[in-house]
Amino acid sequence: MSKNCGKDALRGDLVQIHKVILTPEQRPENLPASTRVVPYEGWIKGFLLDDEAKVGDKVRVETFIGREVLGTLVEVNPAYDHKFGQPQRNLISAAIQARGRIERRSAHGE
Repeated sequence: MSKNCGKDALRGDLVQIHKVILTPEQRPENLPASTRVVPYEGWIKGFLLDDEAKVGDKVRVETFIGREVLGTLVEVNPAYDHKFGQPQRNLISAAIQARGRIERRSAHGE
């Protein structure tokens, strides 16, 4: 695997691609209208199979489980940035109530 840190990718670099999996016309009729009118898209990480590429090029990648996928190169050496969104007031309140119930049951030996 190469040690590429620039914007260009070389064979074997970890990259992320974008792919339209289903166009709006291919989406099932039973979806809500607001969902049905947009494409179903995927962002897939894998190792570049082409000799070299630039962001925006159509490329082939091999995923971590060995699948070959075609898509548009969007990032070289992508970072993992998992997020769960902003805290939701309802969930925080429910968590506090649940914890209180658990603590009360523990205190009474249940």
